[in-house]
Amino acid sequence: MVRLRSVRPEDRDRLMEIRSTTQVRRWWGTPYDDADDDDYCTSRFVVEFECRVVGLIQYGEELDHMYRHANLDLYLDPAVHGRGLGQDAVRTLSRYLLDVLGHHRLVIDPAASNEPAIRCYTAVGFRPVGVMRAYERDPEGTEWHDGLLMDLLRGDLR
Repeated sequence: MVRLRSVRPEDRDRLMEIRSTTQVRRWWGTPYDDADDDDYCTSRFVVEFECRVVGLIQYGEELDHMYRHANLDLYLDPAVHGRGLGQDAVRTLSRYLLDVLGHHRLVIDPAASNEPAIRCYTAVGFRPVGVMRAYERDPEGTEWHDGLLMDLLRGDLR
C-alpha cells in the first residue's frame, strides 16, 4: 500500500506539517527538521501513499557483532490513521532490515500509553519485552513517562 523512499529536501515542509499536528506532536514533541537531525544516527524514509507524503519511518543499527540489531520508529499524518498504512510501512521496513541488511532482531519502543502504535506493531509481529520505567520525557519536558520495549525476531514477522 505504501512506498518508502529517501527523504528529499522538498519533503521538509510536508514532514514539518505532519509533525506539527496535535496527534503526532503528542508523541514526538516539538517539530524540527527530521532530515537534518544529527542527534541520532538513523536512516530515514518518507512514507508515500497515493503519491503523497504521509509520514516518516526511520531505523538505526547496533553493529557490534555481540548485540547486532536494528530499531525503528515512525509517524504518520493523522488523516491516514486507521487504514493499515503504519502496519504496511513497518512490515516493509522490517523485511528490508531482516532480509537485505541481515538483522535477526528488531526493536521498537513506543510510549507505554500509545495504544494505537502498540496495536500496529503487534499486528506486524512485534512482542512486548517489558516496560521501561520513566523512559522518556513528555513533549513539554516536564514529566517522564514509561516506554514499552517490543521486539521482533525473523520468524515473528507477519
